[in-house]
Amino acid sequence: MKRLSAFAVFFVMAFCLVSCAVPVKSGSTSHENGLDSAFESAVTFTIEKMTAEGTLIRQGSGIWSIEFDSPNTLSGVKMDFADGEVSASYKGLEFSVPQSALPEKAMMLNLIKAVDDNARLEKLSGEEKDGSFIVSGTLEEGGYQLVTDSDGHLVSFEMPNYKLSITLHDTTFTQNLSTE
Repeated sequence: MKRLSAFAVFFVMAFCLVSCAVPVKSGSTSHENGLDSAFESAVTFTIEKMTAEGTLIRQGSGIWSIEFDSPNTLSGVKMDFADGEVSASYKGLEFSVPQSALPEKAMMLNLIKAVDDNARLEKLSGEEKDGSFIVSGTLEEGGYQLVTDSDGHLVSFEMPNYKLSITLHDTTFTQNLSTE
């Protein structure tokens, strides 16, 4: 029972980290779109005063996974997003729920929606700033910014209303999905 309670606490914390996505075509320039790429990346999540780290994988539109390395309360929690379902696992315990059962503020859902919606566009629309390209948009949960590199690949995602920042590090791109 104690193990099940601990799993429930870890899972709730993971969902809180994973909670908000509709691109807005504002901005003054267009840019190469490299968002439709499969990748694996080390990632840092910051929401208000909490920081978590892990590995983020995008295999295709709507097919994502995250595994947390830190903090200790989330270490080992893995969540897979595919076909409208979310599967969570921790130390051998597993369960699945529909994505619609997650809170609308789930940061992973917001990241997924923002990236996947923008990945469908031929070119990204936004502004160049300090060597990066910033795409601004609005989701049901509020405004966001996607920051891309010179090839249009994801570098970070921010939702200022939630004091949320997701930053990718050491990203490995496996393929451009639109060429499959």
